[in-house]
Amino acid sequence: MVSAILTAALVILSLAVLACTYRLIKGPTRPDRIAALDTIGINLLAMIAVIGMLLRTQDFIEIILVIGILTFIGTTALARYIERGVVIERGDDEHGR
Repeated sequence: MVSAILTAALVILSLAVLACTYRLIKGPTRPDRIAALDTIGINLLAMIAVIGMLLRTQDFIEIILVIGILTFIGTTALARYIERGVVIERGDDEHGR
């Protein structure tokens, strides 16, 4: 019973990834594409967690953490690029050093 529910969850998450992929490709604006990319990363985390539950192992926890960190850093970098035009600013400050 639990196995069937987890398999259904994997199917639903896969459909969500497909829908987000469509939004990533078509997406009218950059923020829509960034939100879709972030959502794909979160759905992948959930899929890996469900696979870990299906296999009854905790070996995937480190992978989930790494993907979560990379998703956060990627979304933050893309949002910063859209807002300021650069990801990493040069060392120049307003005092003109």
